[in-house]
Amino acid sequence: MAERGRLQEGLVVASHGRHCVVEDAQGLRRICHPRGKKSQAVVGDRVSWLSAAPGQGEEGTIEKVLPRKNLFYRQDEIRTKSFAANLDQVLILVAAEPEFSASQLARALIAAEAEHITPIIALNKADLAEPFARAWARLAPYRHMQYQVVPLSLKTADAADRARLMGLLEGRNTLVLGPSGAGKSTLINLLVPGALAETQEISQALNSGKHTTTATSWYWVDAERRTGLIDSPGFQEFGLHHIDPAQLAAYMPDLKPHVAQCRFYNCTHLHEPGCGVMAAVSAQDRPDGISEQRYRIYSDLYAELSQSRY
Repeated sequence: MAERGRLQEGLVVASHGRHCVVEDAQGLRRICHPRGKKSQAVVGDRVSWLSAAPGQGEEGTIEKVLPRKNLFYRQDEIRTKSFAANLDQVLILVAAEPEFSASQLARALIAAEAEHITPIIALNKADLAEPFARAWARLAPYRHMQYQVVPLSLKTADAADRARLMGLLEGRNTLVLGPSGAGKSTLINLLVPGALAETQEISQALNSGKHTTTATSWYWVDAERRTGLIDSPGFQEFGLHHIDPAQLAAYMPDLKPHVAQCRFYNCTHLHEPGCGVMAAVSAQDRPDGISEQRYRIYSDLYAELSQSRY
């Protein structure tokens, strides 16, 4: 019986179904299959893998997923969708047009907070003056919460725009997240020319020639492989069923400081007397006031998450 190769450590750079593409220490990539019936490796995972025995092709087997520092994912009533693991930050890309969903933005931020991943909000289409001004104003609560909010015009981007983006991303592993139409493909191709063609090649390899895009793909922005950029598919819904409703306020920076002022330790911030959060909503003129829209997002989410537990 032919011997298999030695156990190596690698990085998962693409995945589809039960198949993954693993990159080794030299930067070489190959398709790997999980040992066992269920794949638990996601893009960004470090894995231990074995190459196939001589004469059995260039593929390999994932033997073990190494411990993660975080996992960015969403969960609805039916399933859990993992985006990527071992992230330094999430770049949430929204656009002036079409109008972005404040609820979806809030959900993505909460998911990042829950995993202790730094979020950056990027607003694209700065070249559209009036829509951009309206969208920028809608993001005022997030700037007030000290989130980094970056203006972009990817359609007209030049070398200076690319350099500014690289200042945010350099030396970090960043997931690019956003709805369809926000400009994710344009951003990826600006920083990694030819990236989408590479994605198609990987997709064909993983799907036996079918033109099905991989769920998530990892690109190196620099030759030194220090700056990782992870592209994810657009989404219409962002479920947070993995979040305990009692912890929800702790993941919303504008609500969190007021929780300590609540009379009751188990306050839901919805109807209790002496609630510090509700008092802050009633005092929006205060520097630390909570906007009605943000409070509405909280109350709607609390109801949704509470219902999912019964």
